[in-house]
Amino acid sequence: MSTRTVDEKMTIAEVISDLKVAPSTFYRWRQLGKGPRSIKLPNGDVRIRRSEYERWLTEQEDAA
Repeated sequence: MSTRTVDEKMTIAEVISDLKVAPSTFYRWRQLGKGPRSIKLPNGDVRIRRSEYERWLTEQEDAA
């Protein structure tokens, strides 16, 4: 089992790397409201909870 916790916060770069998509694709998904829910930090950085990312991936699988 992985040592990562369910609520680990992922950066957009980590998500893009995992999905193997272009940054422009991921940002377009976010703009259209089709990406995983994210957290915007006070400094403007964005994080995505791993649990939300996994939920979103499962949802995409069901829609395929």
